[in-house]
Amino acid sequence: MLNSFRCKSRRFFKLLPRAGWLLLLTTVYIVFSSTWSPVEYVELGEAQIVQTTKPQVCVHTLLENEVQELKIKRSLELVREMGATTIVQFFPWAYFEPSDDKYNWTQADIIVRHAKNQGLRIIARLGLVPDWARPATSEGRATTLNYLPEASFDDFAEYASQLAARYLEEIRHFIIWNEPNLSFEWGYRPVDPAAYVRLLELSYRAIKDANPQALVLAGALAPTNEMPGSPAGLNEFSYLREMYSSGAAPYFDALAVHSYGSTEPADAEPSADRLNFRRLEFLRQIMVEADDDAKPVFITESGWNDHPRWSGAVRPSQRLQYTIKAFEFAESNWSWAEQLCIWAFRYPAPLNGYPDNFTLVSPEFDLKPIYYAIQDYARGWERGATGWLPPPEEP
Repeated sequence: MLNSFRCKSRRFFKLLPRAGWLLLLTTVYIVFSSTWSPVEYVELGEAQIVQTTKPQVCVHTLLENEVQELKIKRSLELVREMGATTIVQFFPWAYFEPSDDKYNWTQADIIVRHAKNQGLRIIARLGLVPDWARPATSEGRATTLNYLPEASFDDFAEYASQLAARYLEEIRHFIIWNEPNLSFEWGYRPVDPAAYVRLLELSYRAIKDANPQALVLAGALAPTNEMPGSPAGLNEFSYLREMYSSGAAPYFDALAVHSYGSTEPADAEPSADRLNFRRLEFLRQIMVEADDDAKPVFITESGWNDHPRWSGAVRPSQRLQYTIKAFEFAESNWSWAEQLCIWAFRYPAPLNGYPDNFTLVSPEFDLKPIYYAIQDYARGWERGATGWLPPPEEP
């Protein structure tokens, strides 16, 4: 029997083509590399302080999906070296409470530890519903992770409370949900400002109980021209008015908004029917009309895209010009704007599409010209000293 097996084995390996060998070795490598790896140890290094002349500069990071701690550390080092004081960072509920009342804070601890060591302030964005908190269907659980049933509002608020209590000193700002005025972000359901206000109230009370010094941000509202009855969502102006009508005012300390420039310059006149950077001035006016203008606004997503084949993009040199002009315009004209946060600092892996051209740093940590332009602005260096080119003349 043994000799027969040896003969058959020799025959198999002789007949195995070169491509088969490659497939076999690749499979073995994947199996062993996924089940065994050395323990990664990353030293924090000396505590740092952000050197900047523009404390309103902020970036949106995506470290929750980063696998290696070393890359988290390097990302935050580059944020600090760029001169940004603040990051907006997603803390997905589904990641950190995978089972009811069973928390796993490993990734959150790593992110917070390195951000603190780099001297960065964190604005925590909360969302993404775990399987156990989504409604049951005939085929199992609702598949979209943005579907938060009202029966789970209390559970979400408890998660927010746990996060606020765990990082009492490190995190003081919390965004409740993300773009609730878009159907996709509300679980592919009709948007519901009144329901969002109920979620906001529960979360506000829970966070304040855990940390009275915390600031709760409502929103963050997405710019869209969808009218009432649209299956895709509701424009941010109507949504904010309905929030106020539903009694939202006592339950948020600041408003978080998204303000992208699209294809227009940063100082282009605001318009209620066009998507441009200054469009958010209409939201501010609604706050004034509601006698709520003492609250600041946090622009938690903003920026321009320079993809060569996307209709919503601009030329790379225009992206540099418009981005810096946005910071300058906000600083000079919007005393109520607390932070201006650029989407997005870096993706852990390429998306192979136009979203890649929103980033400041590539997945391989190549610094793009937009990174250097913001660094020059934030750190008060002479414009152009790092070699980025001036924009072409406007036609």
